[in-house]
Amino acid sequence: MRLDTSQQEDDVEINLTALIDVVFTLIIFFVVTTSFNNRSALKITLPSSSASQTEAQKKPLMILVDRNGNYYVGDVALVRSDLPNLKEAIRQQAGMDTERAVLIQADAKANHQSVITVMDAAGQLGFRKLSIATTPEKQGE
Repeated sequence: MRLDTSQQEDDVEINLTALIDVVFTLIIFFVVTTSFNNRSALKITLPSSSASQTEAQKKPLMILVDRNGNYYVGDVALVRSDLPNLKEAIRQQAGMDTERAVLIQADAKANHQSVITVMDAAGQLGFRKLSIATTPEKQGE
C-alpha cells in the first residue's frame, strides 16, 4: 500500500466583504456625526470698512440678518421676523447677561429697517455693547 505523501498547497483566500462592510459603516457614521458649520449655509455679504477689528473679552451674541430680512439669533432661525419674537429669542440666548456684547452681521443688501429692529430689540433688553460686523476694505480699491 502506497501512501501519497505529496503535499498539495491550498490557495488561501481572504474574504474582504466583511471588512469592506465595516469600513463603509464607519465612514457613514463619521459623516453623519460630523458637525457642520451652519453659518456657511447662509450667504451674507458684509459691508466693508477700513477700521481695524477690536478685541472682545467674551464671546458676543451673534445676530445675523440676511438680505430678505430674516433673523438668526445664535444658531436659531426665527420663524417670525417681528420685534417681540426677536426680543424673546435674544432673551433665550443671552439670558440676563446684558453686559455681553451683541454682534450684528447684516447682509450688505439687507433692509436698513431690519438692522434697526435688531438694534432696537437689543436696546430695549438693556444691551449697550452693540457692534456691526464688516469686512476689511481691500487695498487699492
